[in-house]
Amino acid sequence: MSREGALLKNIAVLAIGTFLPKLATFVTLPILTGCLTKEDYGTYDLVIVLVSLFLPAVTLQIQTAAFRFLIDCRDDEKRCCGIISTIFVFAVTLSLVATVIFFFVWQESSTAVKALVCVYFILDIVAEISKQCIRGLGQNLKYSVSAIAGAVVQMALAVVLVLFMGLGFMGSLIALTGSELAIVFYLLFGTGIFRFISLRDCRINLLKELLSYSWPMVPNSMSMWVMRMSNRLLITMFMGVAANAVFAAAYKIPQLITLAQSTFTMAWQESASLTAGDDDKETYYTHMHGLVFDFLAGSAALLIGICPALFALLVRGDYGEGLAQVPILIVGNLFYGMSAYIGGIYVAFLKTKSVGVTTIIAAVINVVIDLTFIPLIGLYAASLALLVSYLFLWVYRMLNVQKFQPMGLDWNRYVVVVLVLVAMVALGQCGDFVPRLANALLGVLVFCVLCRETIASIFKVAVAKIKG
Repeated sequence: MSREGALLKNIAVLAIGTFLPKLATFVTLPILTGCLTKEDYGTYDLVIVLVSLFLPAVTLQIQTAAFRFLIDCRDDEKRCCGIISTIFVFAVTLSLVATVIFFFVWQESSTAVKALVCVYFILDIVAEISKQCIRGLGQNLKYSVSAIAGAVVQMALAVVLVLFMGLGFMGSLIALTGSELAIVFYLLFGTGIFRFISLRDCRINLLKELLSYSWPMVPNSMSMWVMRMSNRLLITMFMGVAANAVFAAAYKIPQLITLAQSTFTMAWQESASLTAGDDDKETYYTHMHGLVFDFLAGSAALLIGICPALFALLVRGDYGEGLAQVPILIVGNLFYGMSAYIGGIYVAFLKTKSVGVTTIIAAVINVVIDLTFIPLIGLYAASLALLVSYLFLWVYRMLNVQKFQPMGLDWNRYVVVVLVLVAMVALGQCGDFVPRLANALLGVLVFCVLCRETIASIFKVAVAKIKG
């Protein structure tokens, strides 16, 4: 199978595993925003944010090494056992210590809430390690099945516990925890990963090798967290928990861009790593960069055009002021998606330190903008901070990657498309019917123009499958 064919196959399989969890988010969003107070929903969002912050810090991102190192030894069962066992023992031990400390230090919530958050944190770590191991072993379908199981459990528990039983914040936490438990149970026992885990296979030398790759990803993950999540904390600090709830609700629609990007990035990291030694890698990387940009930019334009309708459909309660932030956040997520594409090339060449450095600089930009302008222009500052920092990250990485992997880049095309999207963002700030209709039509047009090659390819594959 060609590289493009293998990439498309992996994207299709992984899309199932990324789409359904996001679908669960969109299904539960009206329930949570409708049944929880703004304060409770803001707190619920902060729990997710803080877990995503502490996970890379506690594990030293060793789970990222699972994926990259297992790719190179899929046929060597002994080395696979050593890698998986070492990672599990190291990460789980540290996570247990961290949760015990957290339980006794955090005094602001009830014992039940603290215990549930601790269980959720440990399960999230085990689930993340298991996912990376499965991907490293090339079992992407099982990765997607685990995500489906988690999504179904989360949706079902949210409906039962929050909507029907009225358990509110506690019910939402149980739904989160139940989702992670379903993922862990399937990945450990449904796929047989537990057979690879043994204390006898743990190796100190192997741990050092894994950590030498993974630890530079910690500042990268922390900095990425700063860009994504510190906005929430600073909004809460300057404007209150209710304002954070509005921003969190506004961010849900732009996550559709992240959904497309994250699906591609997971498949792309594998393809880029397997291609790193090929003679024509420059041509391949350049071609794929153009295709990804066109698809994400076209999808961003379409989302900006239809976001008023999506927002009205998905968000319940007094969150209307968040609609103006959505177009800005969509463009910001486009830039993040493109920077993640370049990040896949860094991973392929084991340049994890470069990944961390570029993200740290972008995070500093994000925080400076937040601290300076949130007191002045409120939520707009947080949205613009994400957009500017992600734009910097993409441009900086495009220039920096040329040092070890040259790529041909069409700068004029990027500038023209970005200017069109900026114009759509400006139209998106208007609340009248005519500007919204114009934006919707423009979004459809831009999507069709930029994504025509991708649409044609998908159509050809579908026709061939039907005929065959």
